[in-house]
Amino acid sequence: MPMNVPARPGALDLRPLSARSVVLSLLLGTHPPEVPVRELVRLVEGFDVGGSTLRAALSRMVAAGDLRRTDTGYRLSDRLLERQRRQDDAVHPCTRVWDGDWEMVVITATGRGPAERADLRARLTALRLAELREGVWLRPANLDRALPGDLDQVSQRYTARPDRPPRDLAASLWPLDTWPATARALLAHIADAHRPADRLAAFAAVVRHLLADPVLPPGLLPPDWPGAELRVAYTDYQRELIGEVRARVRGA
Repeated sequence: MPMNVPARPGALDLRPLSARSVVLSLLLGTHPPEVPVRELVRLVEGFDVGGSTLRAALSRMVAAGDLRRTDTGYRLSDRLLERQRRQDDAVHPCTRVWDGDWEMVVITATGRGPAERADLRARLTALRLAELREGVWLRPANLDRALPGDLDQVSQRYTARPDRPPRDLAASLWPLDTWPATARALLAHIADAHRPADRLAAFAAVVRHLLADPVLPPGLLPPDWPGAELRVAYTDYQRELIGEVRARVRGA
């Protein structure tokens, strides 16, 4: 069954950004993920977040373990550094030439509760694996990355060459018709979004959508797959945002 299918082709998940979401979006796109207080205050003003709202949000985020207070500002907590790594990988995936092999992960652990099963499914999906049938996950072996070692405690790994035609198999596992429709709708929306808050919300949706890109070998994708175009748009926006931040801070 295809994974990550949106409600309808081209549907956009444009969520209004709270003060917390604005701060996280900015820090997740910053390397290293730390911003001085003065710079952060100046930055969020451009996204319709006032000083008192920001201070309240920062206090809650520190208490919740999202941020750490440093000598000069705020930094992502260790817990959220993994989220940043996933986001970085979504924007700049590391791939290798595909030789026809598929990664296969077969779940062997039993007796797990619903929460443990849901967490494992989320982890495997984040690793861009798709479920062929219950407990059997696979993808083309074109990603230049190692699977986490702790998966060996609950699964066995194999290299496979399915008899089914690779393009047919890929189309049965991922929404290769709906994902590009939503990507193109996002690109069109970005072109018409001019307010800073609207652009930040749009690019937050871009990141969420890139996290669902299966990053398949080109030969398994439909023509004109817009993944690269979406990544270029996000990378350009990050450069634009960094330039605006520096200009605001210098002008403060």
